[in-house]
Amino acid sequence: MSLTYSSYLKVDELLQCQKPLSDGPEHDELLFIVIHQSYELWFKQMLHELDFLVCLFNAGERNRALHTLKRVDAIYRTLIQQVDILETLTPLEFLSFRNRLSTASGFQSFQFRELEFLYGAKDSRKLENYEPGSDHYLRLQKRLESPTLWDAFLNFLVKEGHPVPDSVLERDFSLVAEPSPAVQQILIDVYRNDPLVSEICEALVDIDTSLQQWRYRHVKMVERTIGSKIGTGGSSGVGYLQSTLFKAVFPDLWAIRSEF
Repeated sequence: MSLTYSSYLKVDELLQCQKPLSDGPEHDELLFIVIHQSYELWFKQMLHELDFLVCLFNAGERNRALHTLKRVDAIYRTLIQQVDILETLTPLEFLSFRNRLSTASGFQSFQFRELEFLYGAKDSRKLENYEPGSDHYLRLQKRLESPTLWDAFLNFLVKEGHPVPDSVLERDFSLVAEPSPAVQQILIDVYRNDPLVSEICEALVDIDTSLQQWRYRHVKMVERTIGSKIGTGGSSGVGYLQSTLFKAVFPDLWAIRSEF
């Protein structure tokens, strides 16, 4: 049989992945499942794009790196728009099936944790939410010990002839990278003398901004839906989410703003 739209995209299998657990089931549970499954698909695509971006940085591919950064930012803007759909779910509509979620929580999204580690928000304690030796645990452990997107960018700057200190390049990748005054001076020089690389810097800032906007919209959506209640799976809910707001992914790129 020739290849069809449905067989290529595995549509039949895909449409069997939405399994509401509530009695009836409740009308709004399907929306909740579809939105979160679509988030996971976009997380998969972002990891795919960002891993490719690391390869492009390592290869010194300036133009393709910039193109990929713009694509990732476009995906984030799509994620932000999807919050509009979730916000149509009223507190009572969510309550109609919330107890069925039991110990399940968005905090357990291993792909989102992978994205955090890739951006540099390293925290070995987050592995405690996964079974040691499981696929999810091993994927996160690998991300924890690997260079971040920022590390790849710094090595890209070296290839471009910028003198990034060895002390910045040869660090413990399992820890959060500290902002570097030496790197900030290099970035200022890049902005003044290298238009294309400075455009790449601005594209990184775009991603940082979009991620923070998505976090903010997500926090407000959760707050309007469950208020200050404990989150599903026993998480601290809105309190924890608020603590993640306005934390820059690329702090060196923000620090230089007042230096121009």
